[in-house]
Amino acid sequence: MSEARRAVVLVHGAGGGGWEWDAWSRVFAAGAWRVFAPDLQPAAAGLAATRLADYRAQVADWLARARREADRVALVGASLGGLLVLLEGADADARVLVNPMPPAGLAAEPSPVVVPWRQRASLAGTRRAIPEADAAAALFAFRRWRDESGAVMDAARAGVALPASDAPTLVMASRDDADVPFQASAALAASLGAGVVPLPGSHVAPLLGRDAPAVATQAAAWLAAAVGGSSVPMRFGERHRD
Repeated sequence: MSEARRAVVLVHGAGGGGWEWDAWSRVFAAGAWRVFAPDLQPAAAGLAATRLADYRAQVADWLARARREADRVALVGASLGGLLVLLEGADADARVLVNPMPPAGLAAEPSPVVVPWRQRASLAGTRRAIPEADAAAALFAFRRWRDESGAVMDAARAGVALPASDAPTLVMASRDDADVPFQASAALAASLGAGVVPLPGSHVAPLLGRDAPAVATQAAAWLAAAVGGSSVPMRFGERHRD
């Protein structure tokens, strides 16, 4: 009997896209995982009409699609994507959360209807936000930031109830995260009975910093042990984007 095939679904954070996972996608593809790294899409009526439920439905659909192509499916989510993984990945075979927005909520002022991250983006600001990134990575990110739904951000920061899950889970948390405090990630890990891996750097450093491939390698090794099996080999350029 052949070994079980493995797939991983990578869920990006607010204001970003599947491009945030480029370093991680390369690592997983090299390890013969089938990789899904789609972009979260706004509602048909636009970002102002987009709600957290819209993103949840998309993640649920991605998980279902991955299930059709693999026997064992892991979910990885960063920031808002981490919260979405917690909400829709209860039956995943394993999960990794990278600086996840905590389900207990975060204190913040109400958001505008559309958070103008793309409109207000600057290369200098991007470099300040990701001091661990080299110049090319900072430019790559600056050109791709997008605006975000204020309703989604407010709902996520208000806190949500999680479904019960016994999926093996690992939390990877940056000690210098100014957006999701390390203590919040550590508390989440404790509540889930999950392991926690402290990382150096800022909120998006694990994805876009110079050490992103090393962090991804650590996550991939943990997931491989958690889910077992193997995967259909796939070149990096074949990963799913839609």
